[in-house]
Amino acid sequence: MKKYTRQSKILELISKMEIETQEELAEGLKNMDIDVTQATISRDIKELRLVKTMSKSGKHKYTTIGQSQEGITDRLNKIFENSVVSIDSAMNIVVIKTIPGAAQICASAIDNMCLENIAGSLAGDDTLFVAIKNLEAVDEILDEFRRIIR
Repeated sequence: MKKYTRQSKILELISKMEIETQEELAEGLKNMDIDVTQATISRDIKELRLVKTMSKSGKHKYTTIGQSQEGITDRLNKIFENSVVSIDSAMNIVVIKTIPGAAQICASAIDNMCLENIAGSLAGDDTLFVAIKNLEAVDEILDEFRRIIR
């Protein structure tokens, strides 16, 4: 129980502050009346799967893998926005034309969107096919893609 309380406090600290080192993390916990060793901090970082990412201020800070994915998703959406040439549909297949060489990264952007009505995608060099689970969802998916490229 003590471990989970400490780990939840670690998550709380890194969500509120830019924690750059294990020492800063230990100090933050100490201010919360939780004494830990460096070995315990190191083990908690590994168990929580914390990673260091670049913050907006240019410092490296601890974040969860999910938080570090947010920046990746933003970049993928930007690439999608700047790479799509046209979007069309044929029945339950959405056909996306991209600039040469960009279809696969656009497919990755679509995968990161985690849209529930997408069954899967197939990408070549400049063309991407997205299979939609049912015809009723095609317009919704088209609207979402078009919203991103506007």
